[in-house]
Amino acid sequence: MRNKDIKILLVDDDADILEIVGFNLEAENYQVYTAKNGKEALKIAKTEVPNLVILDVMMPEMDGIETCENMRKIPELNNTIITFLTARGEDYSQVAGFDVGADDYITKPIKPKLLVTKVKALLRRVKEDSATNDVLKIGTIEINREEYKIIKDNTEFVLPRKEFELFYLLASKPGKVFKREEILDKVWGNEVIVGGRTIDVHIRKLREKIGDDLFKTIKGVGYKIEI
Repeated sequence: MRNKDIKILLVDDDADILEIVGFNLEAENYQVYTAKNGKEALKIAKTEVPNLVILDVMMPEMDGIETCENMRKIPELNNTIITFLTARGEDYSQVAGFDVGADDYITKPIKPKLLVTKVKALLRRVKEDSATNDVLKIGTIEINREEYKIIKDNTEFVLPRKEFELFYLLASKPGKVFKREEILDKVWGNEVIVGGRTIDVHIRKLREKIGDDLFKTIKGVGYKIEI
């Protein structure tokens, strides 16, 4: 996918950030759309279906957490990457962001060129094998990679992108212990820096949705799926 075919939605109530970051992204030939609040962002996202959303947390009318949560309810945006851009600390924003389906987290202030580098790393995920039609089955669970859909006991689950990719990775080799470093590399990419609690948050959400007894923690090492 060429840069000029990639759509990026930049959402922030700070006009300077919209202008400066938007300028740097447009210089890379991306299609850039901007919004000043969550409600405006949702309207644009439904119409344009961006590949990437860069979302501020602290905004009027609808904050970034609520906006992300609403975006993850829109089927057309299932493959959209969402990353937060915020000055808040990890204690609230990062964990809350992952809970509602965010893929990454970028802390302000950030140099525009560094942001562009991170954007390129995130967008490499768009080029992954999304055309794969493989359906993976483990026990009574069916995982449709193309539709990002999981069926367990005739119940369908549509997971946020990173939750699905983490589950698919673990399910691809039941019984194998995936080390934390390997999970970060294969799910988030070794060029994307995420917090140390990222995997734990996603595993907790998967346990809540799919079943606690399916996921096994190997203390100090990583995780595995046990049928």
